[in-house]
Amino acid sequence: MKAWVLARYGPPENLELRDVPFPSFKDGNELLVRVLASSVNPADRHSLRPPFMFRRRQGFLKPKYGRPGLDLAGRVEVVGDGVKDLHVGDEVYGVGRGAYGEFAVSDQIELASKPTRLTFEQAAAIPIAGVTALQGLRDKAQLRAGQRVLINGASGGVGTFAVQIAKSMGAVVHAVCSPQNVELNKSLGVDRVFDYTREDFTQSGERYDVIFDTQLNHSLKAYRHTLNPQGLLLIVGAGPGTVGQLLGRLLRVLLGARIVGPRTKFYVASVRTKDLVALSGLIEAGKVTPVIDRRYPMNQVPEALRYLIAGHARGKIVLTT
Repeated sequence: MKAWVLARYGPPENLELRDVPFPSFKDGNELLVRVLASSVNPADRHSLRPPFMFRRRQGFLKPKYGRPGLDLAGRVEVVGDGVKDLHVGDEVYGVGRGAYGEFAVSDQIELASKPTRLTFEQAAAIPIAGVTALQGLRDKAQLRAGQRVLINGASGGVGTFAVQIAKSMGAVVHAVCSPQNVELNKSLGVDRVFDYTREDFTQSGERYDVIFDTQLNHSLKAYRHTLNPQGLLLIVGAGPGTVGQLLGRLLRVLLGARIVGPRTKFYVASVRTKDLVALSGLIEAGKVTPVIDRRYPMNQVPEALRYLIAGHARGKIVLTT
């Protein structure tokens, strides 16, 4: 089978499209999925050149596995003897190992049936970004109807899902984005859009119950000033930069927030069937639709990752076979 392989750490140019053996199962709970579409995520980008201290599982000097790609949509080809709810031929979406290739392996708890109203490309745009937004707003923030939420970084992959999910929950949604994405956010139902080149939301006089932040580009004082007394700063990302830069920015904010506030949470989403099913329900009800910026053929994975790294994507970047 054909798959992209990272033989040595470095930029996207280090990826090579090779003939490789079919991936093996770890246990009977796994499935082999024929990948019909995938999408790129910041996690894929950071796995190309992780800090040395985080390479224990991946390999210190070179990648042990070297098969990138997480998000996928496709058809089940082989099921393990412990798989109960999925069958050969089923159309599925979720995450797996080595999704930048013809076939990938997933655990049954990482997959769900593909929403019938979506193409494989649309379904592949959902898993990590959609689940991140859902778990943040529903579980971490426990957002309720009528509450006010600010999405900082509203036109990215996670942000476009967060806007739609928050609206589906009955929240008043304000969004921060670049000028070229103002109309996109209005089309998603945002109640007020801040063009960050013209207006700083922390100086607007608005107050929020939740700030859902993918950028982390304001001071703790500014966040405190913008949140209601019991409001929550929910950190989903830390903006552009290397893994080391992001971790440094994140740690400074988390440590500072423990001392001076505001109430702050940070989390990393875990894609599971129940959350994919919940997203499927929102999609089938017409409340959430994936926003896709660009589509690349699977033989152009390095180009897709370079576009992600440039930081100008509106919604998701999808790969198709």
